[in-house]
Amino acid sequence: MDEALRIILIIIVSVSIFGLLVFVFVKNYIKGKLEYYLKEKKKTKLK
Repeated sequence: MDEALRIILIIIVSVSIFGLLVFVFVKNYIKGKLEYYLKEKKKTKLK
């Protein structure tokens, strides 16, 4: 039982870390795309 509990905790921690990394990556990707879009929109307004 103790071994199974340890394996479950390792899986939960691994999934949590992976989820956090994916979240940070997606957040940065969306932020970059949004900044690019706003910059392009500002360029077209200036013309």
